[in-house]
Amino acid sequence: MMIPFGHALAFAAALFILGLTCVLARRQIIMILIGVEIMLNAASLVFIAASAYWQQADGQVFVILLMAITAAEVAVALAMVVYLWRRKKTMIADQFNGMRG
Repeated sequence: MMIPFGHALAFAAALFILGLTCVLARRQIIMILIGVEIMLNAASLVFIAASAYWQQADGQVFVILLMAITAAEVAVALAMVVYLWRRKKTMIADQFNGMRG
Protein backbone atom coordinates (compact mmCIF):
# COMPACT_ATOMS: atom_id res chain seq x y z
CA MET A 1 0.00 0.00 0.00
CA MET A 2 1.38 3.37 -1.02
CA ILE A 3 1.17 6.33 1.36
CA PRO A 4 -0.22 9.43 -0.39
CA PHE A 5 2.41 12.03 -1.22
CA GLY A 6 0.53 14.80 0.59
CA HIS A 7 0.39 12.77 3.80
CA ALA A 8 4.14 12.17 3.70
CA LEU A 9 4.77 15.88 3.13
CA ALA A 10 2.43 16.85 5.97
CA PHE A 11 4.13 14.42 8.33
CA ALA A 12 7.58 15.68 7.29
CA ALA A 13 6.45 19.28 7.84
CA ALA A 14 5.18 18.38 11.31
CA LEU A 15 8.47 16.67 12.12
CA PHE A 16 10.44 19.65 10.87
CA ILE A 17 8.38 22.06 12.95
CA LEU A 18 8.85 19.88 16.04
CA GLY A 19 12.60 19.80 15.45
CA LEU A 20 12.74 23.54 14.89
CA THR A 21 10.75 24.12 18.07
CA CYS A 22 13.16 21.91 19.97
CA VAL A 23 16.14 23.85 18.63
CA LEU A 24 14.64 27.27 19.39
CA ALA A 25 13.03 26.51 22.74
CA ARG A 26 15.59 24.32 24.48
CA ARG A 27 18.62 25.56 26.30
CA GLN A 28 20.50 22.27 26.66
CA ILE A 29 22.96 21.40 23.94
CA ILE A 30 21.91 17.74 23.71
CA MET A 31 18.29 18.72 23.06
CA ILE A 32 19.39 21.19 20.39
CA LEU A 33 21.33 18.42 18.65
CA ILE A 34 18.31 16.11 18.85
CA GLY A 35 16.19 18.86 17.25
CA VAL A 36 18.66 19.19 14.39
CA GLU A 37 18.56 15.43 13.85
CA ILE A 38 14.75 15.48 13.75
CA MET A 39 14.87 18.22 11.10
CA LEU A 40 17.34 16.20 9.02
CA ASN A 41 15.07 13.16 9.29
CA ALA A 42 12.15 15.27 8.07
CA ALA A 43 14.19 16.32 5.04
CA SER A 44 15.09 12.68 4.40
CA LEU A 45 11.43 11.73 4.56
CA VAL A 46 10.61 14.32 1.89
CA PHE A 47 13.35 12.93 -0.37
CA ILE A 48 12.09 9.36 0.10
CA ALA A 49 8.46 10.35 -0.49
CA ALA A 50 9.35 12.30 -3.64
CA SER A 51 11.50 9.43 -4.84
CA ALA A 52 8.60 6.99 -4.43
CA TYR A 53 6.09 9.41 -5.96
CA TRP A 54 8.12 10.03 -9.11
CA GLN A 55 9.51 6.47 -9.16
CA GLN A 56 13.11 7.63 -9.33
CA ALA A 57 15.96 6.33 -7.17
CA ASP A 58 17.70 9.72 -6.95
CA GLY A 59 16.02 10.68 -3.67
CA GLN A 60 16.91 7.39 -2.03
CA VAL A 61 20.55 7.71 -3.08
CA PHE A 62 20.65 11.24 -1.72
CA VAL A 63 19.20 10.05 1.61
CA ILE A 64 22.00 7.49 1.94
CA LEU A 65 24.51 10.31 1.41
CA LEU A 66 22.59 12.46 3.92
CA MET A 67 22.74 9.63 6.48
CA ALA A 68 26.52 9.45 6.12
CA ILE A 69 26.85 13.21 6.57
CA THR A 70 24.52 13.08 9.57
CA ALA A 71 26.60 10.35 11.21
CA ALA A 72 29.73 12.47 10.82
CA GLU A 73 27.90 15.52 12.19
CA VAL A 74 26.75 13.57 15.23
CA ALA A 75 30.26 12.33 15.94
CA VAL A 76 31.75 15.84 15.78
CA ALA A 77 28.90 17.38 17.78
CA LEU A 78 29.12 14.80 20.56
CA ALA A 79 32.88 15.25 20.74
CA MET A 80 32.28 18.99 21.17
CA VAL A 81 29.68 18.30 23.87
CA VAL A 82 32.13 16.12 25.80
CA TYR A 83 34.83 18.78 25.45
CA LEU A 84 32.50 21.55 26.63
CA TRP A 85 31.26 19.45 29.55
CA ARG A 86 34.83 18.88 30.71
CA ARG A 87 35.68 22.59 30.39
CA LYS A 88 32.53 24.28 31.76
CA LYS A 89 30.70 21.51 33.68
CA THR A 90 27.35 22.57 32.21
CA MET A 91 25.18 21.76 29.19
CA ILE A 92 23.24 25.04 29.10
CA ALA A 93 23.80 26.63 25.70
CA ASP A 94 23.74 30.18 27.09
CA GLN A 95 26.91 29.48 29.06
CA PHE A 96 28.98 28.93 25.92
CA ASN A 97 29.94 32.19 24.28
CA GLY A 98 32.81 30.74 22.29
CA MET A 99 35.40 28.00 22.15
CA ARG A 100 37.99 30.01 24.02
CA GLY A 101 38.78 29.20 27.69
